Amino acid sequence: MFELLMMWDWLGFAIRWLHVITAIAWIGSSFYFIALDLGLRKAPDLPVGAHGEEWQVHGGGFYHIRKYLVAPAEMPDHLTWFKWESYMTWLSGFALLMVVYWVGGELYLIDQSKADLALWQGILISAATLSVGWLVYDRLCKSGLAERPTLLMVLLFVMLVAMGWGLNQVFTGRAMMLHLGAFTATIMTANVFFIIMPNQRIVVKDLQEGRAPDAKYGKIAKLRSTHNNYLTLPVVFLMLSNHYPLAFASEYNWLIAALVFLMGVTIRHYFNTRHARAGNPTWTWLATALLFLGVIILSSLGLEHEGDDAREDAALSGTALAMANTEGFEQVHEIVMGRCSMCHAREPFWDGIRTAPKGVLLETEADVARRAGEIYLQAGVTHAMPPANITYMEPEDRAAIRAWFRAAQM
Repeated sequence: MFELLMMWDWLGFAIRWLHVITAIAWIGSSFYFIALDLGLRKAPDLPVGAHGEEWQVHGGGFYHIRKYLVAPAEMPDHLTWFKWESYMTWLSGFALLMVVYWVGGELYLIDQSKADLALWQGILISAATLSVGWLVYDRLCKSGLAERPTLLMVLLFVMLVAMGWGLNQVFTGRAMMLHLGAFTATIMTANVFFIIMPNQRIVVKDLQEGRAPDAKYGKIAKLRSTHNNYLTLPVVFLMLSNHYPLAFASEYNWLIAALVFLMGVTIRHYFNTRHARAGNPTWTWLATALLFLGVIILSSLGLEHEGDDAREDAALSGTALAMANTEGFEQVHEIVMGRCSMCHAREPFWDGIRTAPKGVLLETEADVARRAGEIYLQAGVTHAMPPANITYMEPEDRAAIRAWFRAAQM
């Protein structure tokens, strides 16, 4: 069983690696085409139907690019589609969500001090967040609001803030942030899969069959592409937030997420304006800095674990109960208290540490029992913790951790 745990951890690492690789490819191509689209120039020799062109230099060569607002007169012999970067980013992200937050739901997903839910109920809420949320967003985009894009963006923002608040009533702060990011990423990928790509296929089919393509399909795709443009940076922040307790463990984490979405707008507005050669809106720098200052202030107003007594007093069950009842647990608890708890505490007393690293608390017996797998991997199998072995954890201490964990699997 302990080998299975190591393999499971490597599986999570492999999926995360794939997720990062595909996300880089998707975001990179997305940002490139946004900049290209905004930077197109008119030229006197443009072919009929061409909207603009751009000359670029890269890798020792020159590129001449033209954009047709609807479609060229004839179907080109070769056409490159950009879609798999988006699809694989979502698929790998969803797989990682299941590995970390569904399988590890008792630890990472549900906060029992907020809602007394079974794991299956938490998983159901998790899945519904992505699916139902997309249906609501899609319906809004297909309503008359499509002709009022600014109002539509405001409603989308309100929807995201409301979802963040709602999820925070049930999930841990870490899970709330991650699910808000996952929902936003679902919007972006679903836009590509259900809207942008099908509309492009209709245009291609019209060209192949000699019909004049309808410009409305490009207009619809443009609206969804614009949403993706402004949502990209907040998604990156939310996906990284699980490494920073000051972001997710605050009492006002859902408001932090709201400010992050606004920062995504100000940052992208600056770059979009510059790429379009429409000015230099330096006011966005101040706006972004003030929003980030708001994030910092909110992070200091309340920490999730300060009101976590209900969870700590809850009876252990399942794997955690088995770990607490295994011979050697008392010794391991003493080791963790002596080597780890000065940092992983509700009020850390190690100089320079404001909150427990990654929100991991290792003070009580319940803490140690619930975090058994992480203690085993971080301090038993590897020497990752304590960092630089700063508290001098002895080899026999690590051996005791390994023996206790493996005994519980017998």
